[in-house]
Amino acid sequence: MEVWYGPEQVPPALSAPGGPGSVVTVGVFDGVHRGHRALLGRVVQRARDLAGLQPDRQAPLAVALTFDPHPVLVHRPQSHLPMVASLADRLELLAATGLDAVLVVHYTLDFAQQSPQGFVRQWLEGLLGARAVVVGDDVRFGRGNSGDAATLEGIGREDGLEIEIVRDVLAPSGRRWSSTWVRELIEAGDVEAAAQVLGRPHRLRGTVVHGLRRGRELGFPTANLQAATAGVVPPDGVYAGWLVRSPGGGDGSGARQERLPAAISVGTNPTFDDVPERTVEAHVLGRADLNLYGEVVVIELVARLRPMLAFDALEPLLTQMRADVADAARVLGVPVPSPVRPEDVTA
Repeated sequence: MEVWYGPEQVPPALSAPGGPGSVVTVGVFDGVHRGHRALLGRVVQRARDLAGLQPDRQAPLAVALTFDPHPVLVHRPQSHLPMVASLADRLELLAATGLDAVLVVHYTLDFAQQSPQGFVRQWLEGLLGARAVVVGDDVRFGRGNSGDAATLEGIGREDGLEIEIVRDVLAPSGRRWSSTWVRELIEAGDVEAAAQVLGRPHRLRGTVVHGLRRGRELGFPTANLQAATAGVVPPDGVYAGWLVRSPGGGDGSGARQERLPAAISVGTNPTFDDVPERTVEAHVLGRADLNLYGEVVVIELVARLRPMLAFDALEPLLTQMRADVADAARVLGVPVPSPVRPEDVTA
């Protein structure tokens, strides 16, 4: 999948006379959840259908136009809207849908002043050579979100542009799949239900930083991420999940991706009461040889094992940590590892 970071990177041949053109969709696609994937799948299928209907013309590209940062953060910078997925994760997930290309538009207040007609004609028709536009029925675009599905259909009739409105895809409960729902579930600690909406485990991404190294001393070395930069972080507690790394890649994706089972602690460590801010600490089960400092890693949260607890002595804490490792292994379907001896820790 090609990624174009701005209009200047879009190949001019895409919209040139006789060029392939595109089937386009528009949205933030935060988290690329099940509803997004249903829409994006339709974009890919529509592009393939057009290629079959006009075999004498170059096949159109299936393209998504997405925004960074999120428009809400630009219009209401004081609002608290943590992103379900980082831009890097979003692009990786979008690539998995079969799209041919993604245009990442830097969203600004100036950009937001375009009329609905101006946006469609300049960006979709002019820049991307849209032959068809596929959007959800909740689409909003243009100044003050004044453009909607009916507006888009009207522009399509005027310009001879095919418009397809995809109706909401609903969960079995009848609720619409949405990024808002994902945030609600994660903030409640229900990462298993969030995974049902996403169609995959929720991810946290960040650079491994130096902590107090207490885990090393106790035989539970951890990869530490700053919670404030990791994404939508669930409530304090211990979780089972996977630490995903890409040695040499540094972005959590790529051919050399390695997924390691982990027990993950989120919080400030109340037993020692000397951690000033929330952290995300992942202990890779049974491993004492990993040196992850400076790497960008992804942590996938599979299940919540327990809330955060404070212990009045070291031995009860160690007993609980050993139980957490065993519980995480059981949830993840991997063998319970032998305990790591503090003297064997090399990272």
